[in-house]
Amino acid sequence: MLTFFLVSGGSLWLFAEIALSLLEKMQTQEILRILRLPELSDLGQFFRSLSATTLVSVGALAAVLAYWLTHRPKALQPPCNLLKQSEEVEDGGGARRSVIGGCTQLLTHYYDDARTMYQVFRRGLSISGNGPCLGFRKPEQPYQWLSYQEVAKRAEFLGSGLLQHDCKVGTEQFVGVFAQNRPEWIIAELACYTYSMVVVPLYDTLGPGSISYIINTADICTVIVDKPHKATLLLEHVERKETPGLKLVILMEPFEDALRERGKKCGVDIKSMQAIEDCGRENHHAPVPPRPDDLSIVCFTSGTTGNPKGAMLTHGNVVADFSGFLKVTESVVYCHGGRVGFFQGDIRLLSDDMKALRPTIFPVVPRLLNRMYDKIFHQADTSLKRWLLEFAAKRKQAEVRSGIIRNNSIWDELFFNKIQASLGGHVRMIVTGAAPASPTVLGFLRAALGCQVYEGYGQTECTAGCTFTTPGDWTSGHVGAPLPCNHIKLVDAEELNYWTCKGEGEICVKGPNVFKGYLKDEDRTKEALDSDGWLHTGDIGKWLPEGTLKIIDRKKHIFKLAQGEYVAPEKIENIYIRSEPVAQIYVHGDSLKAFLVGIVVPDPEVMPSWAQKKGIEGTYQELCMKKELKKAILDDMVMLGKESGLHSFEQVKAIYIHCDMFSVQNGLLTPTLKAKRPELREYFKKQIEELYLVSV
Repeated sequence: MLTFFLVSGGSLWLFAEIALSLLEKMQTQEILRILRLPELSDLGQFFRSLSATTLVSVGALAAVLAYWLTHRPKALQPPCNLLKQSEEVEDGGGARRSVIGGCTQLLTHYYDDARTMYQVFRRGLSISGNGPCLGFRKPEQPYQWLSYQEVAKRAEFLGSGLLQHDCKVGTEQFVGVFAQNRPEWIIAELACYTYSMVVVPLYDTLGPGSISYIINTADICTVIVDKPHKATLLLEHVERKETPGLKLVILMEPFEDALRERGKKCGVDIKSMQAIEDCGRENHHAPVPPRPDDLSIVCFTSGTTGNPKGAMLTHGNVVADFSGFLKVTESVVYCHGGRVGFFQGDIRLLSDDMKALRPTIFPVVPRLLNRMYDKIFHQADTSLKRWLLEFAAKRKQAEVRSGIIRNNSIWDELFFNKIQASLGGHVRMIVTGAAPASPTVLGFLRAALGCQVYEGYGQTECTAGCTFTTPGDWTSGHVGAPLPCNHIKLVDAEELNYWTCKGEGEICVKGPNVFKGYLKDEDRTKEALDSDGWLHTGDIGKWLPEGTLKIIDRKKHIFKLAQGEYVAPEKIENIYIRSEPVAQIYVHGDSLKAFLVGIVVPDPEVMPSWAQKKGIEGTYQELCMKKELKKAILDDMVMLGKESGLHSFEQVKAIYIHCDMFSVQNGLLTPTLKAKRPELREYFKKQIEELYLVSV
């Protein structure tokens, strides 16, 4: 017997949701069989036989379902046919383009009055009506906002102050910025753009020698830093005569007189950002805006072993790329008068900052999404809670697949509102990139967060993005279709057995968002850009039937970890191989994981005696099985890594000891005795999976 209950409030919605979830999976005849009706022709007899109470109950259910269906949110309308998200370019050699907008010309800009980054900001200033622009906060305090006019004025004063301190107007002037993301970073950047100067971000994560290399390569005489310890680091380079051209260091935060005196001794002027702005206020210069083809920023990236490469990006490059993003998503940024809030600088306080800021757009790396996912399921600490959470997620995911994105369902009320509140409760769009995102995590969070979650792909050389998820396509396992600002084609990667005739190959990008080359590095520029202007990314892609792109491999043995850090495993292996007991080493990383693991083959002749000195006894085979030996070898490798300057993310966190040598005979080495990485990855697939499981 089928029983119906009359309910109200949230329970009514829950009832309707569950009822609909059942009905959606049933055909008409199945429903009739449940009601014990043989055929549709018996319906009249059936209803005549029903009691008044049953009729009321059935009527109540019908009313509830009718109300639910009529008030159910409408699906998001995709901007194109999701079964055909890209199309081949005529006479393009297999290149594909976006179908959004229907224009065959590549997008160079979105607004006629916003073709440079300077114009982009000025448009935002005009549209916003001098609204809030840059936000910051101190602990336990609400966000404070600088208006568009304040930012514009401070940028002009800072830029004028730079001109009074030997900086020149024009793209020959490079200014370093060595700081975390914060309002002063944007002000410094805009100051440079106001007078056609070029910004050069500095990163200490590129290695100890990278700072001096970047300063010298870009002929930087002025660096703007956030904290005194970074100014001290710069002075150390000058004192060692590594950066003789550095003459001015500007600090965003207060500093002691001792730092100023230390700078004087080595010929470097140490000044506060406020002092430079005050100088510019007293000696104001009229803006000298850049042109679209002018250089705007030089982003140095490790990418490969050796010195960092300085990717030269013009104003036109940057505008074209974010215009492609705007074309796809219609989101709000500076050119629309949007405002940007910055976190306090401490990642541990990020959640608190999110709750205070209540953002609508949240750019994030996949690693943070993974943490959110793990934390959510960690809190579901019983089998019942986990089942309920998964059931609720599946119901929301069914809506997402049909194009409905919302945060006001009964499932949100019961399960997901707290998760949404942890991000401020107002997030409408999450954009992730820098590394591949797990399809499982993306699928769950699209449902749980009740907002649009987009994934993009690209690299610095194409101004960050070249593909992006199409709104309405909430499938996972791909990185979307080409942006309207660029074409994408695949070329044969013969050495890896990827062929364009099978829809696979190295990803190449061409368009107004592609960089102009590497600063003072013609050889590596020619490696990246061919004579026809195609950027060769080094990533291997595959076209899916819907016209979306899937990343399937890396041509060169360089990859990103989940947090977006580049890793060159061969560099790490060359360091670890110096460990006395190690004969062979294979370092493995996964773009869905945050750390590295390794396969180690000990030296049969050296390892036993080395282990004996450590108090570990046994034959070679016995020693390879002992946890004490594994720990001792790992500790020795990590020590060598620290001595050689490896970052923590470049160090392996776990190893597996393998007794047999890699060889040509077992297919793990080439005839020239180089590691066959794809074969090693497949050969040790089980052990690698176990290492990641044990290390979590």
